[in-house]
Amino acid sequence: MRKFSLDAHVREHLGRATASSHGRSAETVYGGHEHVLRQTLIALRDGTVLAEHENPGEATVHVLHGRVRLRSGDDVWEGMTGDLLLVPPARHSLEALEDAAVLLTVAKTS
Repeated sequence: MRKFSLDAHVREHLGRATASSHGRSAETVYGGHEHVLRQTLIALRDGTVLAEHENPGEATVHVLHGRVRLRSGDDVWEGMTGDLLLVPPARHSLEALEDAAVLLTVAKTS
């Protein structure tokens, strides 16, 4: 069994994202290429956008800190601390509306 503090990781990665020239920091906290399930902590500085990309499987975005906007085509969802956004099975982008950290959970379907 393994345990760690997501709150501590959020603080660490928000600091890294703020100091980074590209405005983001990320770490896979569970899983990887050899697993179906992968959870990645992503921290984004205010205004940073993860450009439109494909959804590799079933996915959710749990907002751990701040506010984000998930966009897929003409559909837009905003989330704040504590919200769980269901990622559509289509191309999408994620934008930080303020300094934010999310836990992206993906179950690869292919």
